[in-house]
Amino acid sequence: MNRRIWILLVFCLCLHQSPSAPDTQSSSGDSPIALPQPTSKGDMSVETAIQMRRSVRDFSDRSLTMDHVSQLMWAGQGITGGFKRAAPSAGATYPLTLYLVVGQGGVQSLSSGIYEYRPDSHSLLFLKKGDVLNTLASACLNQTFIAHAPIVLVIAADYQRTTRRYGERGIRYVHMETGHVGENIYLQAVALGLGTVAVGAFQDNVLHDVLELPEEMTALYVMPVGFPQ
Repeated sequence: MNRRIWILLVFCLCLHQSPSAPDTQSSSGDSPIALPQPTSKGDMSVETAIQMRRSVRDFSDRSLTMDHVSQLMWAGQGITGGFKRAAPSAGATYPLTLYLVVGQGGVQSLSSGIYEYRPDSHSLLFLKKGDVLNTLASACLNQTFIAHAPIVLVIAADYQRTTRRYGERGIRYVHMETGHVGENIYLQAVALGLGTVAVGAFQDNVLHDVLELPEEMTALYVMPVGFPQ
């Protein structure tokens, strides 16, 4: 190959190299944060995870990793094949959205704030900056252990996605689906050496405002996650 052409090719490749990722990732608007690829093979059997599952309310101050976040989100609403997700949904209407609330230092390489999980791209969309865990705990009737968790997952629903097809019966289906997702998160947390608890006691309107949810979304489950104390 001509030496001049070779030098030109090397120069072009250098121009297209991606810059090093910053220590702390944040995003805004239409630039989601890609999560690490989840795994479908773990070190713990389903039977063992069921046996060990407990509700955990005491968390250490140890940070989670992006791999932890990736696996938890995938277990809740991740794509498992085609358009099918990890939890069953009536008529594949998929009314649920997972939100991730990160406390200060809660996740390595991820800024504190509120994020929305995007199943199709297995990514996080940054929504709001800052640690809101204390405010979130207050909205949950002052259950202070929530503020001590490194992250909180919130399962919210757009009922109309399901009721458009099934009428009022669809409300029941949405609640069933929320239970499916919650149990997936429980078991995945156990398999990762983490703990969680499903919280349903909160002031609906206050929590909605704290998370700045879209008008059509209703929060149904609050699940703090972390390493057990």
